[in-house]
Amino acid sequence: MEFPRYHLDIVGDLMDGKFILASDPKFIELKNNQQFYERFFKESFKYELELKSDYGYILSYETNEQLSRDICIFFAILCYELDKDGKNFLEELQYAEFELEQIDNYFDNSPYSDLIKSNKQLQDPESRKQFLNTLGRRNIIEKSSEKKFTFTQAYKVFVDFASDFAKGKLGESDEPMADSDNGARIIEEV
Repeated sequence: MEFPRYHLDIVGDLMDGKFILASDPKFIELKNNQQFYERFFKESFKYELELKSDYGYILSYETNEQLSRDICIFFAILCYELDKDGKNFLEELQYAEFELEQIDNYFDNSPYSDLIKSNKQLQDPESRKQFLNTLGRRNIIEKSSEKKFTFTQAYKVFVDFASDFAKGKLGESDEPMADSDNGARIIEEV
């Protein structure tokens, strides 16, 4: 049987919860073989392939993983703090370079400190550093140095999810949703 070019890498990356970005040659193969991969992931794993103009990922509606929830919490707090700081958070996420120290200042001084302290991935500077490394492995951020990073277009998945959640749109469509107790519908952590 013949598979598309980069097949093993595409499947491996997506199954590891990575976003495949438009800047990656695998993205072109994924896009050119979209119907094949939609069927492949649906029939093999019961996952949905989501392919946007600048990234692709898979999602599962039956998951108990916590990473997606933690990423959504991270973005919610960061956007709140950026807005409170008088910045257009969407422009900042799209174009700004962030420093680890800046993130730590926002989180250490946030009015949501109880939520932050109860979250093992966000509770302190060392945890957040490891969390950002995870975001880097998932192609959600791109590091320019050990202490500086930018967000890739994959941030949109989580901001769109938060927006839909805030507007009460989740659960209104015909598509199945994840267990509402954990809010994890984005990417499956394998």
